[in-house]
Amino acid sequence: MAASSNSSLSGSSVSSDAEEYQPPIWKSYLYQLQQEAPRPKRIICPREVENRPKYYGREFGNQTLNYRLFHDGKHFVGEKRFESIHDLVTDGLITLYIETKAAEYISKMTTNPIYEHIGYATLLREKVSRRLSRSKNEPRKTNVTHEEHTAVEKISSLVRRAALTHNDNHFNYEKTHNFKVHTFRGPHWCEYCANFMWGLIAQGVRCSDCGLNVHKQCSKHVPNDCQPDLKRIKKVYCCDLTTLVKAHNTQRPMVVDICIREIEARGLKSEGLYRVSGFTEHIEDVKMAFDRDGEKADISANVYPDINIITGALKLYFRDLPIPVITYDTYSKFIDAAKISNADERLEAVHEVLMLLPPAHYETLRYLMIHLKKVTMNEKDNFMNAENLGIVFGPTLMRPPEDSTLTTLHDMRYQKLIVQILIENEDVLF
Repeated sequence: MAASSNSSLSGSSVSSDAEEYQPPIWKSYLYQLQQEAPRPKRIICPREVENRPKYYGREFGNQTLNYRLFHDGKHFVGEKRFESIHDLVTDGLITLYIETKAAEYISKMTTNPIYEHIGYATLLREKVSRRLSRSKNEPRKTNVTHEEHTAVEKISSLVRRAALTHNDNHFNYEKTHNFKVHTFRGPHWCEYCANFMWGLIAQGVRCSDCGLNVHKQCSKHVPNDCQPDLKRIKKVYCCDLTTLVKAHNTQRPMVVDICIREIEARGLKSEGLYRVSGFTEHIEDVKMAFDRDGEKADISANVYPDINIITGALKLYFRDLPIPVITYDTYSKFIDAAKISNADERLEAVHEVLMLLPPAHYETLRYLMIHLKKVTMNEKDNFMNAENLGIVFGPTLMRPPEDSTLTTLHDMRYQKLIVQILIENEDVLF
């Protein structure tokens, strides 16, 4: 939370829906300590030092002790890298001063976080919920995300999450935050503990999916409740599955829904469905259409008369997932289940592993298997049975954690068998 937010949140720049919103009281103790911290003073060395690195000035004499200074284009002694020696020393003095003066305070920062007490967002949350409820019977993605952005685009991700959490249309899949070290320009406060984020650079971490800003130590305590912001999701393909469905507020990736709907409308009887490939260039066109237009992408017969282009685009979506539908964590368990010789025990083992999948992955797999079962029901026309589809979708839906060609080749028959079992027993397993 930026320091300027305290004043801007109640000002005219905020949308009318948030005018009565009152921010929490951001704790100023650590900010005051940073203001009090000593500042570096440059002392010129009275003589030239032999073999002095060209990127260091005459302030470095032969009395420097107790630390090593490194340079790789930027100056550093630890993880942080600085443009100048002055910034490095300034940051070091701030950190040393605060961590010395407030060691006990810092150790207790996470004991009473504002993150767990979001009552201050109640008014805004109720207004957003009322506005969202008016669009319940309208297309989900377009309206929900538009209203969400209108109401909360200028306030913190903390409040945005509070509003979404109480939205009836929201699919409550658990998702971990995607925290990355971040340098904040200007004073910022942690949205977990409400304390100041000290230092000149890399003061904390930011979730690249929802924008939550917290101390690095606080990030370990934040619940797995990331609510991705569509403004931060740059594409549909190659995006984490759970991140995508939470950003679009859908049960499954809209690519899966739209492609399957199109395939079932005009392609179930197509010979070699999913086995026959469409033109690669056209499949890439469909991919770009989804990345550019989202659910408004036009994949109708008027644009792509060859249904194999649509099946190819769906398979490409699954292949491009950074974490496969059948996740890396469950891969070996599925392979082990496939190796069980007794059919009943094997089915039970597969069911147990299915329960370990993340909810969004489970729902996507369930929906896909129902669709593939419909494909097999048209086998007399399309010549695609569960085994054939298992050959196609095995390596598409599941990949070994280690990038090993030998492992992939060895496991192919088990991958095929798992998908075949899922299709043949979808009514029992799901």
